[in-house]
Amino acid sequence: MTDDQHRTAPQAPWSGTPTTPPAVGTDPGPAAPGDARPAGPRRPRLIGIDAARGFALIGMISIHIMPMWDPETFEPTAQWTVFAGRSAALFALLAGVGLAFSSGGRHPHGGRTMTADRVGVAVRALLIALLGLSINHVLPGNTPDDVPAFNILVYYGVFFLLAIPFLHLRARSLFAWAAGFMVAGPVLLHLLGEAPLSSEQYNPTFTSLLAEPGATLVQLLLTGTFPALSYMAYLLVGLGIGRLDLHEGRTQALLLAFGVMLAAIAWLVSWVLVFQAGGYEGMLWSEDWVTREAISDTMIYGPDEELPTGSWWWLAIIAPYTSTPLTLLSATGTAVAAVGFFLILARGVGQWVLPLSAMGSMTLTLYSLHLLALSLELHYDQPAWFVIHVAVAAALALVWRQLFGQGPLERAVAEAVRAVRRPVLARGTR
Repeated sequence: MTDDQHRTAPQAPWSGTPTTPPAVGTDPGPAAPGDARPAGPRRPRLIGIDAARGFALIGMISIHIMPMWDPETFEPTAQWTVFAGRSAALFALLAGVGLAFSSGGRHPHGGRTMTADRVGVAVRALLIALLGLSINHVLPGNTPDDVPAFNILVYYGVFFLLAIPFLHLRARSLFAWAAGFMVAGPVLLHLLGEAPLSSEQYNPTFTSLLAEPGATLVQLLLTGTFPALSYMAYLLVGLGIGRLDLHEGRTQALLLAFGVMLAAIAWLVSWVLVFQAGGYEGMLWSEDWVTREAISDTMIYGPDEELPTGSWWWLAIIAPYTSTPLTLLSATGTAVAAVGFFLILARGVGQWVLPLSAMGSMTLTLYSLHLLALSLELHYDQPAWFVIHVAVAAALALVWRQLFGQGPLERAVAEAVRAVRRPVLARGTR
């Protein structure tokens, strides 16, 4: 993206967002030929988006470090109930919001500028995926019990690549496409059953990519922890939200209310299907090994590996890290509500969310450092490490923001994106 493009609002997470809110002024520079963006006044930065991203980062950290259940009561912990699956969904949705900002906001770019946007997103996707693959070589373990964290960065690169054809669309079309992915992704995964090509490498690396390219692709698209064909629902909803006027208080309130409504509808429909319409019995008799305890554990903690495919009733549940239509709808609702809440909060008490917004402005750097710290394997059975990780991240973000602005990795990605955009825009000008 160009320098002038990211002054109106924060960019996608891990895209090189500037961290100092700009003064209100005029939109810079003439548009390139074919650009659909009208010139107009530059608007203040939406720090609520950064704050929501910082909150999502805290959620990811808590899932990686804090226990899933209370060792005394064996009940799920509060942080697991709140963040499991939802923090990743919020991250993906905010990625869509950022992509909308960098591709024209309410008025999508056109012509050569949109071409430059697409090239920039492709480069950003490649760089983030390469960073994720590199970090995965450091993370130990190759089983769910041994892996200290499931790294979303490689998946994030795939999200960005898949988003490129949708960058020119407006909100209504984007929401319709999101609904399509919300159904098609889970159904396709269910029809595949036990995917024969699924990779056994939980965090893809350069080695697994070269040795098993097909299996790694299936993992990234369908069977992995953050399957791209399902998570596109989150990203496209975020892209559609970024096409709205997020500075308007009415829009912010509608996001909060509509998000709560979506989550409530998802839970109600799931409850009716599972406990009133025969879904529970359908799941119970779908596989020989399925027990009542197994169904309960799956709905609370998610499946051990993949969701069973012996019955279509499994698609009626809401469970962490499952790609069922109602799970996607529920997590979309909570993510939309979180965006609305933080936008409203920032309007009234913007200074109080400064630590969150500072963290949210450099999540690529902080998330990468967090994963590298986890690779030391000092955090097991030590919840105090959660406090340490969050406190260090907040302090580092506040200090770095004050001294240097953009985070180091964010700046590197932004420079690379600007470098590839310039020649594309120059050809359009000539």
